[in-house]
Amino acid sequence: MDSNAENRQERRFADRWPIWFGHHFTQTVSFGIMEDISSGGLAFTYTDRAGPLQQGQTLTVRFRLPRFDTPDPNATLVVTRTGFIRWLTAVGNNVYRVGLKFDAPLSLQPAEEAALTAAFRDAAE
Repeated sequence: MDSNAENRQERRFADRWPIWFGHHFTQTVSFGIMEDISSGGLAFTYTDRAGPLQQGQTLTVRFRLPRFDTPDPNATLVVTRTGFIRWLTAVGNNVYRVGLKFDAPLSLQPAEEAALTAAFRDAAE
């Protein structure tokens, strides 16, 4: 079980999406894979080729989320957020998992939006 789970205040939307991150987007940007997200933060993995990260460090991230307000399954929303690294763990073979807390929360709760969208689509079928 994830030791960070007890700190969670809302359900996570778990999906693997590309994420780009860096100290400033005017400098080097690195690539990772988002694993889950809530309105207050997200978790992602990256390889150490992106350079060392540290707990407490500020990062800017850019990622896409599915659009929950349209029936188009390919529609996405690009989101950019700044936050700080709450936790960082090695998961093997130079791969790290990062928990990032956003400075400003998202205006939606991705897991709740996904569940509502799925319920409405199932009801319409």
